[in-house]
Amino acid sequence: MSLQDDLTAAQRCLDDLVRSIGRLEARIGSGLEIRRVRSDTDHLRESLALLHDSAPPDRERSGRPAMVTIPDAPYDSALWTDVDDEGLGAQDRHAP
Repeated sequence: MSLQDDLTAAQRCLDDLVRSIGRLEARIGSGLEIRRVRSDTDHLRESLALLHDSAPPDRERSGRPAMVTIPDAPYDSALWTDVDDEGLGAQDRHAP
């Protein structure tokens, strides 16, 4: 089950809870306790929406991460100043 599936399932459960609270309110009236529970469910709805918005994007169904495009433009040569060449060592020294 993916993260988005879990978030959707949590949203469905929260929707069921809100409907159940509505039925309870119809039966016993809108006392302090019901208003408190309704306020808590409203906070849960807001928190779940924030969680949904901040969740990382879903990976592909195959479980592999999404493909990242690497640009063909050359890198800035300033990134490579003061670095050793792999296998050759520093520029001012001889290879062993």
